Amino acid sequence: MEINQQIHNLNYLKETRQALRNNPTRAEQLLWKQLKGKKLKNTKFRRQHSIANFIVDFYCAEKKLAIEIDGGIHDRADIKMKDAEKTKTLDYYNIRLLRFNNEEIFDNMNNVLKTIEQHISQE
Repeated sequence: MEINQQIHNLNYLKETRQALRNNPTRAEQLLWKQLKGKKLKNTKFRRQHSIANFIVDFYCAEKKLAIEIDGGIHDRADIKMKDAEKTKTLDYYNIRLLRFNNEEIFDNMNNVLKTIEQHISQE
């Protein structure tokens, strides 16, 4: 892969991104309430942003930081393989990836936000 090629929000993923934005999980809704409108450390996040062939739940272009929220489906072997491929691709493009599971969002939002803030503050 050539690093200078267009990798963000490729047209063929547009409908999928829109469908995911229009049908967020409960955990995504809760985290988005905390991230939207630059609420967290005045940092802009986008929802359902695609990078190469993958869509991440949230992305901050300025900090090259992606966030994924994993529900129970991520315990399946085929999904774990796809998640590993996504992580490898993001690493290739020097994009940091944070993963949280639904329970962390529901039960420990303060720690989730602290972790995100720490990564936003890293240079």
